[in-house]
Amino acid sequence: MGRRFNVTGTCIPEKHYMADTKEKLDKIVRLIEQDSYFTINRARQYGKTTTLMLLWKRLKERYIVISTSFEGMGNEAFRTEDMFVRRFCMRVAGALKLSDYKDEPKSLWTAFSEDENMDTLKERIVTFCSQADREVLLFIDEVDKSSDNQMFLNFLGVLRELYLERAMGTVTFKSVILASVHDVKNLKLKLRPEEERKYNSPWNVAVDFPIDMSLSVDEICSMLQEYKEEKGISFETDVIAAEIYKYTSGYPFLVSLICLWMDERLSETDELPVCWSRDGVRIAVREILKGTNTLFDDVVKNIENNGRFRKFVEGILLEGSQIPYKLSNPEINLGVTFGIISEEKGICKISNIIFESYIYDHLIAGKLMEKQVLKIPRNQFIAEDGALDMNVVLKKFQDFMKAEYRLSDEPFIEKQGRLLFLSFLKPIINGTGHYVVEPETRSNTRMDIVIFYGKREYILELKIWHGEKRFEEGLAQLTDYMESRGQTEGWLLAFCFNEKREKKIEEYTREIKDLRGNTIYSVVV
Repeated sequence: MGRRFNVTGTCIPEKHYMADTKEKLDKIVRLIEQDSYFTINRARQYGKTTTLMLLWKRLKERYIVISTSFEGMGNEAFRTEDMFVRRFCMRVAGALKLSDYKDEPKSLWTAFSEDENMDTLKERIVTFCSQADREVLLFIDEVDKSSDNQMFLNFLGVLRELYLERAMGTVTFKSVILASVHDVKNLKLKLRPEEERKYNSPWNVAVDFPIDMSLSVDEICSMLQEYKEEKGISFETDVIAAEIYKYTSGYPFLVSLICLWMDERLSETDELPVCWSRDGVRIAVREILKGTNTLFDDVVKNIENNGRFRKFVEGILLEGSQIPYKLSNPEINLGVTFGIISEEKGICKISNIIFESYIYDHLIAGKLMEKQVLKIPRNQFIAEDGALDMNVVLKKFQDFMKAEYRLSDEPFIEKQGRLLFLSFLKPIINGTGHYVVEPETRSNTRMDIVIFYGKREYILELKIWHGEKRFEEGLAQLTDYMESRGQTEGWLLAFCFNEKREKKIEEYTREIKDLRGNTIYSVVV
């Protein structure tokens, strides 16, 4: 059985295709060499556990590396100091056994007194580090599994105390790495049921961890090159890597999931010829968005369980809100912690196109549950050659808006119009096509959508009507975008609140010089 792309658990080089992340590892090793304590806090399925494993393999000959995890320890282990110290020491003993380290006093981590506590743990750590033949590193994965309690704070307090005592000659861990979703340094803890949650962490000895853990185009390319050489097939790795990055922004799980689809699932279908191509990536994304996984479940859960966060996300997606990126804001911090929000030029954005599309689909599903948006047969929108008839789509949407929303007030349509159109479009293209919203064109006045149906692209701009001059500017903007994607035909849907304006389909042809020989069909609703 050969190697495969992995989306579950730790990646193993002998079993899985992996990106070459040597440059990232080099940066982390430099932090270790500087005796730094730090947390690798990134969203779920972002490669934290794999990174710790690669560091362990790389450093275990040079250092004694104690690599363990709090996952599976259970709440019982955090009830008393005695129970915590016993469980933690047994995990250390297991980690040393895996590291094949044979020189430690046999009873140090496995023989216990009647009443163990944080002082006895501290003594064990100093004794072990003093007697070891090399400097000692401590890696702990999943540290936030049981972080909302006093025992966890006590443990961090021991590590902090030993860190500070190094200045007085105490021998302890050279470096400690804690891996978690949350930043342990800024955990908001609730220590007793009657208390409000408050920032209270002794992990203030930790340095910032500024290393970008997402995969770059070059790193994705290195993984594809491994696959290409092993399989003996030919495709443009740099082109495919760039296309995968466009949809994922380098989120490791999503990168591997697209590759897994193209390798193992698309190859089993009639679409094999396009498997390792731009079309293959798009088909894989389309199929991935039809299903669900634990990562998508987390995205939806965080939107549904926090009304303020949902409003924040809807503002970005539907209204083009330009929200400054400030991690002190609870909603922004939540979005960043769970990998949903990222920063671009100081402004918040949804971190990747796949998340955007999945969130849009989730919002659309809710809108469809509220009102049956599409009431006419789907085949009316499909031309004889199987292509999508966008002219009919826009005309029928215009009719739908006149029939269902003619009495709605302006603020409702301005806020909900885009979601209404996407809700109208989704059942039409579902199963055969999908769409993406171009983030760089999203604003409170315009939004460019690329619809993929079959093997064709359809460029559509949604725009708020602000007069004839602004409308002409919109045509020019849409023309520029069409030409950047190699398209000569486009569509513009304008939401107009001026009742005096006649609402009709207008076709702009090459006679309009601003369109440079391209054709744009415009519908005003």
